[in-house]
Amino acid sequence: MEEATGEKIKVDWQPFSLAQVNSDKESDVKLWEQPEMIDGTDKTFLAHMSGLAAKRQGEDAFRSFFMALLRARHEDKKDLLDPAVMEEAAVTAGLDMARFREDAADPELLKDIGESHTIAVEQHGAFGVPTFVFGEDKATFLKMFIPPDEQAAEIYETMTKAMSEFAHVGEFKRPQPPWPHGVI
Repeated sequence: MEEATGEKIKVDWQPFSLAQVNSDKESDVKLWEQPEMIDGTDKTFLAHMSGLAAKRQGEDAFRSFFMALLRARHEDKKDLLDPAVMEEAAVTAGLDMARFREDAADPELLKDIGESHTIAVEQHGAFGVPTFVFGEDKATFLKMFIPPDEQAAEIYETMTKAMSEFAHVGEFKRPQPPWPHGVI
């Protein structure tokens, strides 16, 4: 988008746990508080913790890491539970690797993930990703695929306007499957 418009897009990415939302455990069981998460044997929150570790190195470092991670997942179909994928994204982003490794292993990040998730659910009604929040009371879930470059700016502008300004639009959705032919 930034390349298409020449404008810097400000996004304050916050963790949201699909694993928690989709958990078959009782609702009072918080995955980020479980021993296997805290000791790192369960990699469910690896990407979130890695993202927060990158954020500790500054906004530009985080943006570079996050874009590398998005490409790894959505273009290269890599597994976000694989520590090697996190390392590769951190190297690609030019992060201080010693600091990244130390920060990514900090169990305090799990508290940040839990707090962010709880705010998203309780204050904004989030149930999936990505959920965009505009101001205090305008949250919108948007599901889409990577558009052609020539449509990216128009889609961004249209969807941002619809999500941020038109409070009376509750939902529009294409029946699936299948998506319209040729989209994916």
